[in-house]
Amino acid sequence: MKKRLIIFLSFITFYTIGCTDDFVEVEPDGFNDSDFFNNQEEYESALVGAYDMLQATFWNVLTGIVASPDYAAGGDEFNYDQPTLQNINLMIHTPSDENQLRSIWGLMYAGLNRANFILEFKNKSEFAGKEEIIAQAYFLRAYYTFELAKFFGNVPLKTENRNGVLRIMDERIFPEDEFSMERVSDLATTYSLIEEDLKEAIANLPVTQELPYEATKGAAQALLGKVYLYHAKFDQSKYAEASTVLNQVISSNQYALTTGETYQMLFEGEGENSSEAVFEIQYTGIEAAGWGCIECSQGTYFPQFCGPRSPYNDPVYSSGWGFCLPSVELYDLFEDGDARRDVTFFDLRDAQDSYTQSRDDTGLFNKKYMPRKADDGVGADPLNYSQNYRAIRYADVLLMAAEAEAQSGGGNAENYLNQVRARAYGDNSHDYTSAEGSLLEAIYLERRKEMAGEGHGFFDLVRTNRAASTIEGFTPNKNEVFPIPLIELQLAQAEERWGNPGY
Repeated sequence: MKKRLIIFLSFITFYTIGCTDDFVEVEPDGFNDSDFFNNQEEYESALVGAYDMLQATFWNVLTGIVASPDYAAGGDEFNYDQPTLQNINLMIHTPSDENQLRSIWGLMYAGLNRANFILEFKNKSEFAGKEEIIAQAYFLRAYYTFELAKFFGNVPLKTENRNGVLRIMDERIFPEDEFSMERVSDLATTYSLIEEDLKEAIANLPVTQELPYEATKGAAQALLGKVYLYHAKFDQSKYAEASTVLNQVISSNQYALTTGETYQMLFEGEGENSSEAVFEIQYTGIEAAGWGCIECSQGTYFPQFCGPRSPYNDPVYSSGWGFCLPSVELYDLFEDGDARRDVTFFDLRDAQDSYTQSRDDTGLFNKKYMPRKADDGVGADPLNYSQNYRAIRYADVLLMAAEAEAQSGGGNAENYLNQVRARAYGDNSHDYTSAEGSLLEAIYLERRKEMAGEGHGFFDLVRTNRAASTIEGFTPNKNEVFPIPLIELQLAQAEERWGNPGY
């Protein structure tokens, strides 16, 4: 069972974006940043505040899932109750579609800025262990920036040349900066900026951490490998770099695939922070939330989106809002004997009269993140379920490494692919053979099945140039990224400077 973690913001109430009319909020009256960062405790408090924004990434996961062709947005059958999600699912979204997109934009910048706050004052005080705190801040800044890049492309950042390398500036973004900030020159350069932060983080992160929410060396290496794979769309030499760093994660022997009954519980409470967890975002339902500030909860209400619409009665699962509905086509990809099918899908096709059907109802639900009754009642259900998000799993690392090896001529691609398959089937009866055709295509298919319902599929299709041929309504040179919300462009007076092409 996971350690219950309540993240106290303490003084860190600044830079909460998304429910305001400002690009970046200034700190509240009474806080003087020049009087802070005097000792280890104050650095650690700031770091906790930077981690806290990871809990807002459930918006990212939900949006990524409904953008995938394997999932329908769902929702009310007669009304567009979540129009942004429903428009994204149809690939007809525009800058006027705010809701989730504005939350992703604002909250990821908030996280980036909290990391920047630490880095701006990284040299103010000295104490044993400070290098690790700074390394975690670089990891977090990379994580938030990567999320922004995935969704919006080459986003506006403050940059500088440091020791001959282009870097993100170690200083905060203030409200007035929005009027002069420019977008990074291109997406490849944005990925390079993220890579530099991760390389700096890796140098001073430990192999293990005492607290489950803290980033490790392996987490930073895995994220760096993923960024290299995205960068490889523009520079194929990055496949070899991805292979190198992902092999370091594998050879560290810090992680292992869960198997058998343990795998069946991987997305349950008992499966949190398992041997497969490379980086896991922690949630707790202890601290109550309210509709006025959903992000203020320490829980997640993503599972509420995934449950069957009320009225629905089940001994294990609660009713939900009927979003992120898996397709029958996705279900049919899983063969009999594939343990992942029962982990991935909650199948009510023989009981569709037991719940209120959603728009695009398939009778299938995203079981990995269903609302569970065992999770109810701790706080302010349905706003703060305590189900962790498995941000980077070891199976993800193996499949990324397999792809990188296949693309760069390495010799381990089949081995890594077969490890994932052997866990799924319980033996090596489904090892890859050349009779299947392309090894790379086999890896793509395995990734589609293994990572289903976790928010990666849409981005995998984009980075491998398969989105246009796979997603109905997808417009090339437009839908690879999402529109920056119109209100944010207007506030920054940047409709021409920042607007994404085609929107």
